Parts: sequence; C-alpha cells; structure tokens
Amino acid sequence: MRIRSLSILSAVAAATLLLAGCSGSTAPDSTSTPSAEASVDLCSAAAASGEASDSVTVDGGFGEVSTATFELNQTFDAIQRTVVTEGDGDAIADGDYVRYALSAFDATTGERLGDAGYAEDDMLPNPVAADSALGQILGCATIGTRLAVALPGSDSSNPAFYIVDVLGVTPLAAWGEDQPAVEGMPEVTLADDGQPSVTLPDTDAPTDLKISVLKEGDGPAVTAGDTTLLQYYGVSWNTGESFDSSWKNGAPISIDGNTYVEGFIQALEGQKVGSQILVVIPPALGYGEGEINDSDLTGQTLVFVIDILANQKAVTQ
Repeated sequence: MRIRSLSILSAVAAATLLLAGCSGSTAPDSTSTPSAEASVDLCSAAAASGEASDSVTVDGGFGEVSTATFELNQTFDAIQRTVVTEGDGDAIADGDYVRYALSAFDATTGERLGDAGYAEDDMLPNPVAADSALGQILGCATIGTRLAVALPGSDSSNPAFYIVDVLGVTPLAAWGEDQPAVEGMPEVTLADDGQPSVTLPDTDAPTDLKISVLKEGDGPAVTAGDTTLLQYYGVSWNTGESFDSSWKNGAPISIDGNTYVEGFIQALEGQKVGSQILVVIPPALGYGEGEINDSDLTGQTLVFVIDILANQKAVTQ
C-alpha cells in the first residue's frame, strides 16, 4: 500500500501520523507561516534518541522505499529520533520547506503502513520550525540524512516506527529559465527574494484569458485535480492595485485539488514545477461579470503572477 500524503505536523501532535493531506498554507488570506522568532533553535528542538529508535535496523538505500526491522510491542511514551545515516548536504533551517520521504510501520504488529514522498510529485514539502512538531522530528538534519523515528500510540492507533529520508529544501520563488516577454502583457519586476510587482500596460483589459510563461521550470507538470504549492501576486487591472498576495501573507499556499477560479486553474494546468506564470483573467473566468465590486472582485479583470513551487498528483482510484 502507498500513502499518498501524510502530515507529520498533525501526526506528532496527536502522537501518530494521520493519512491526510499536507500543505504550507491553505487559503489565499492565510497568515500561517513558520515562526521566525522560535524560542528554540532546530538543533535543540530535535527529539532525543531512545532505546526504541536506536533498535531499528533499516534495509534499503537512501531515497528508496526501505524496510525496518524491530522488536514488536516495545513501549515508549515520547517521540524518539535516531540518526541512521547523516547526509553531507546543508543543514535545514527554520522556515525551510523540506522535501522528505518516509516508510511507516506499525510498532505492535510490524505491518507496513505505507510509503510516501519517494516520487517527485508524491507529496508536498512541509515547513519546518523550531516550535513545530516537524521540528522535533527533523531537527537541524542535513540534506541526505536518514532518521529512525518512534512515535507513541494513542487511544485510536498503535505506536509506529517511521524511516524518514531528508531529501531537500524547496525554494520559495520560481527558479526556472527566463522566457521572452510577450507583447501586450503586463510587465513583471522581481525583488531580490523573488517577490513580484506588476506594471500594467496603458491599454484596455483583454476580454480573453491570456497566459504567458515568464520562467520555465523542469519539474513535473500540473494536471487536473492536482494540489500545487505556489506563491501568487494578484493585481486588479481595473484599479491597478494589488488585492492579495501570498508574499504579503507570509507563506506559499496550497488548496486541495487546486479549486481556484477557472482562469487560475487553466493557467496552472500543464505548467511545470519551477515555472513562473503570468495570467490575465477576464471576469467570466474570475469572480463573475457584473458591476465592479471591490469587496468580492466581481466584474474585475485580474492579473496574477504565479510561482509553481511543488506539485502533488491527484489520487487516482
């Protein structure tokens, strides 16, 4: 069995991993973001090793589905974390969006619960902070590190062992190759951190959907029903003002199934991870036609700059 997505953050808080979606933020107006003022650094936040996590024997190469051997019915009341192999990459830092893979096992029965994160578009990266549950598991591990983690059980689940491979850190701005500008489209300028600003042309707003690729990435392509981790910057063509921005809100976002307005969805589909997309959305494909209304964007032509940071494929039955 393959776990399509897992949220370690929710899991540890409940003393178990839940088979549920994971994301950075979940709504355009979300302000949920890793703490920039954590009271404890990541190294200090890491859970201590213990007899249970130390006892796990792991077979399989780093970045591949692994097998864990351990004594059944061990008891442990707190999270335990043992470094199986230490990677030679950079140490992860507070606020990083970390890509990881894991194999999960029931500590009571020995049953394999599932595997996740081994394919490039299998699971979204998660933000790590010293004051978060994921910080306890990963600590300040270096890229390439493999961990054996023991998680206590709960009233509804057995304790579990997880083999966690720290694969990398996802950039928070598009990194693809620059593409030629398209005549007639708004002009986009990037700050040093990748945050965009938009200058509108002195013309009437287009009446059809317009999409151009500003940077072309080399990752997997977004398909219908996927869940994409992205940054966005939105501007109203009618007012010339930015009405919303993940950059301003403090964190990239993801919404299960990419259930945005139709023009936004069309701009995402077919684009590759690492790309930056510029899209102009007429009212019919945005928030609807009608009298212009600043409170709900009705009647407005919208401009979005979208950075595609990661993508998780939709579950197929």
